Amino acid sequence: MATTHSAATDQAVSQRHRPEAPVPSGEAGRSSSHPVWRFLPAIAAYLLLVSLLLAADTTLSDVARYTFYALWGVMLPGTLVFRALRRRPHTLVEDLAFGAVTGLVLELAAWAVFVGAGAQSIAIAWPLAVVIPFAAVPRLRRHWRPRGYRSPSLGWSWSVSGTVMLSSAYFHQVFLSRYPVLPNEETSRIFGDMPYMLSLAANAKHHVPLTLPQAAGEPLHYHWFTFAHMAMTDMVGHIDLAVIQSRLMVPALAALAMVITAVVAQRLIGRAWAGPLAALLVFAAGEFTANYPNGVETWTFGAPAVRLVYWASLSLAYSQPLLIALLGVVGEALRRNHQDKDGTRGGDCAPSFGRGVFVMVALFALASSAAKATTLPVTLAGLALAGLMVLISTRRVPWTVVGLGAIIAGAQLFATAVIFNFESYGLQIIPFGNVQEYWADRGHPRSAALQALVVAATLVAFVLNHQLKLLGAIPLLWRRRFKLEPVQWFLLGAAIAGPAAYLAVNGYNSSYFTIAALPFGVILSAWGYCESFDRAKLPGRAKAALAASALAFTALLTFVIYRYSDDWAGFVLRSVGNHSTETSYSRLLPALAAAAVLAAVVLVCGLLWWALGRVRPVLRGRGGIVLLTVALAASTPGLFHDALQARESLWTYSWVMPGKQVQAARWIRAHSDPSDVLVTNSHCWQFEDYAQGPGCDNVRSQWLSGYSERSVLVEGWAYAPRTMALAGGAAAYGGPFWDQELFQLNEDAIYRPTSEILRRLHDRHRVRYVVVHRPSGTESPHLQALAKQVFDNGRMAVYELS
Repeated sequence: MATTHSAATDQAVSQRHRPEAPVPSGEAGRSSSHPVWRFLPAIAAYLLLVSLLLAADTTLSDVARYTFYALWGVMLPGTLVFRALRRRPHTLVEDLAFGAVTGLVLELAAWAVFVGAGAQSIAIAWPLAVVIPFAAVPRLRRHWRPRGYRSPSLGWSWSVSGTVMLSSAYFHQVFLSRYPVLPNEETSRIFGDMPYMLSLAANAKHHVPLTLPQAAGEPLHYHWFTFAHMAMTDMVGHIDLAVIQSRLMVPALAALAMVITAVVAQRLIGRAWAGPLAALLVFAAGEFTANYPNGVETWTFGAPAVRLVYWASLSLAYSQPLLIALLGVVGEALRRNHQDKDGTRGGDCAPSFGRGVFVMVALFALASSAAKATTLPVTLAGLALAGLMVLISTRRVPWTVVGLGAIIAGAQLFATAVIFNFESYGLQIIPFGNVQEYWADRGHPRSAALQALVVAATLVAFVLNHQLKLLGAIPLLWRRRFKLEPVQWFLLGAAIAGPAAYLAVNGYNSSYFTIAALPFGVILSAWGYCESFDRAKLPGRAKAALAASALAFTALLTFVIYRYSDDWAGFVLRSVGNHSTETSYSRLLPALAAAAVLAAVVLVCGLLWWALGRVRPVLRGRGGIVLLTVALAASTPGLFHDALQARESLWTYSWVMPGKQVQAARWIRAHSDPSDVLVTNSHCWQFEDYAQGPGCDNVRSQWLSGYSERSVLVEGWAYAPRTMALAGGAAAYGGPFWDQELFQLNEDAIYRPTSEILRRLHDRHRVRYVVVHRPSGTESPHLQALAKQVFDNGRMAVYELS
């Protein structure tokens, strides 16, 4: 009864107005005396990114246009609306971070209106729909200059800025300095899916909703909000889509994701320095594999949490800030205004958002719903666990949780029915379908005991691979004996739901459930780390020593894996008799063995620490924070290995994109209208002369629609929703086109043209250009007599129909 009464009292207190904590006089005085210092960290991060972009052949004009777009088209309207929704100001960085995410949401509505009305030329003026009311209405005018901001410490600001600068340097090393904006040589390489994503962004400039550019007029039931954002960036900033995609978008969205993570972590946890820690864990802590190089073949458990997936999946880069902001406002609605048992919360506790938080939940949920299809299911799972635990502990219906769940479930239903049209993209519920390959080894029969050991080892490897950064949650759960606050249950439920969905739903794309859950788990991990750190009560020198030791351990582990991983893998396989005969679980053994060795070292060090603690009482109670720091640092080498590997070789998943093909596509872009349709014989990716050789089973040709920014009658259909449903969870479909009559008409236009065929294409299908990809097959000599040749560079030929 006492527990029930306490929980009920806490829930009631959480609904009251929470007073704003006083600002330390020294900090306030420093901020007011030296206002420039407050903005210097942000300026430094911005200037570093600009310098890296300029070094990567980005023009100063494009950087300036993108800066204008970000300020005018996203941050200004979003910040004004966010200020109107939240009750009281907390910090300027919180207003700007949440305001930028709010601006991304408002931008979607503006895109639908302007593109739907055919008014793309005046899309630059859409922020006036927000600016004018906030300038004219007296009650809204006060949001231009709010009062009462608290200033974060310079240490906090520089820590977050440093994390952003680390990401900028990383992206420059692994991508910006390695890949051209537009392929201009015959041996140029790009990431395989970049033309596809470029084609969707181009389609979004002219279609509401989107259609599939590789099959003109085919509906696109897909999470395409990312590409509406890219289209608005083009229309407001007047920047080439190729520059947005390959230079500007990813670093900017990654920076926003880290800043909003820091803001949300500080708000929910109530400790300022939890923000930089959470931001660092989200970005810098990756997978523990003990392998170098990190090729695609080493991604044993789906898409990686960091790596180059930011470019391989622009929808992930775009959805991350939206998801983290949604996490923050849902957590704020669940947060209870009380101190922890140790009395440490409250000093950095932010004022409540007020009732506007439910509007924010609706906005961020709707935008997240079709930004990445995996985000809302994970969020709903977290809410379900929070609601269940509150119901059990208080024996009352948690109406706040019910209301939040209804809002998010409504957004999910909207996306599933309206945007996705109930398409599954081939995902099927097959328990352990994504990992059973590591134990389903028909060529090596095992005893039941050995099979159980292999299954258990596989699941341990999965946790090591993706979940190591979440270890900070363990001391939190242990100390509280699972008597958690609703917001902590919410974070825990979502953190578990992501990997659980990956293990239950078969298909490569289900790995994004795991990635969607990581921000929830990271904040819970930062929460546990902060509490453990506070309990350790380290003096200043010990804190510095801990930080230096963590950096030294990261550097040492990074070097050891980089230099000796091959030798280690050979040693491990020989030791278990697995060297000559590869088994299903062979790839997991080096990482598992490395983890076992590290665990043994930690155990020995822990025993020595305990023994020394009996002699030196100052060490008592402080070994746990050292152990936790080492464990979290063990997941960081992958980030540095990516940067090292990028200097030695291009990413495995990059494919050749000949410059002459891009040249032809860009010529078409400059000499056609957005409504024009193209015909081509290019259907396969990176297959030379496949027409005279074996059949093509990789129908991912998307370069023409991508670089021409025009729809193609039949190009590559590997990602079409109706074919992905037949792929059985594979990353792409490789079967025949669904309309063989149309496909035959398309091929006849190039190999067996007649005036009737070309007239039918022109009149019925709005085809203007026939684009011949000669490595796929040379056009009929009759085509030149029936159509006007307008472009020829040897590899490509373009014929105009009239």
